[in-house]
Amino acid sequence: MTLYQPFLDYAIAQLQSHLDLQPYPIPTGFHSKSAVVGKGKRQNTVQTDSYATCSSKLRQIRSAHVDGGGACQVLNFVMFPHLNYDLPFFGADLVTLPGGHLIAIDMQPLFRDSTSYQEKYSQPIMSMFEQHQVHLPWGGDFPEEAQSFFSPAFLWTRPTSTETVQTHVFSAFQDYLQAYLSFVAAAEPITDPAALEEIKQAQLRYIRYRAEKDPARGMLTRFYGSKWTEEYIHGFLFDLEKHLKLAA
Repeated sequence: MTLYQPFLDYAIAQLQSHLDLQPYPIPTGFHSKSAVVGKGKRQNTVQTDSYATCSSKLRQIRSAHVDGGGACQVLNFVMFPHLNYDLPFFGADLVTLPGGHLIAIDMQPLFRDSTSYQEKYSQPIMSMFEQHQVHLPWGGDFPEEAQSFFSPAFLWTRPTSTETVQTHVFSAFQDYLQAYLSFVAAAEPITDPAALEEIKQAQLRYIRYRAEKDPARGMLTRFYGSKWTEEYIHGFLFDLEKHLKLAA
């Protein structure tokens, strides 16, 4: 079992018990992809598997799970709300490379500078964030341009041991996911046209930023080539613009 498989298994089980899940199409060629990388004793097979579903309030729930053995272990798990809800995004980037672990978990806000939005979605989880920070301290510098896309409860950390990932990071992932599902359960649809347009533009800003700055781009390109990687990023991982164009 890979390092992050228990995280994905837990998430799927929680989704199945809390949400009215429906199928979400994964484009042809993106369900699973493998490549042989390296040479000689360093030769290794890298496998990337995709999962996707949706619900009445969440437009897309998806994961990309990369198993590169000792070379890399990655789980990117994101939930995107439908455009008529003001819910934040749920995002977990869990990365293990030979040099260490990089962990980012957050409920990424639509409106970072809105006091009322923070009161609704960030303040209720600040005590949870602070409890986890005791074991998962701040991971250091983060790009300034990215800061507007993360909440005050952004858990960004660089654990030094795999045991910490298996225990404290897993516990944080569970708590953030449970809290997010509580927000989803309580969410009411937005009907005001001006508010709906603001939500749409906020989602597009996030999608465009993440697609442009996706930290996995270099890794995936090395494994599978640029063409497949770009189509995967824009056609599956961050596919809102594609779907809006199809609906137009």
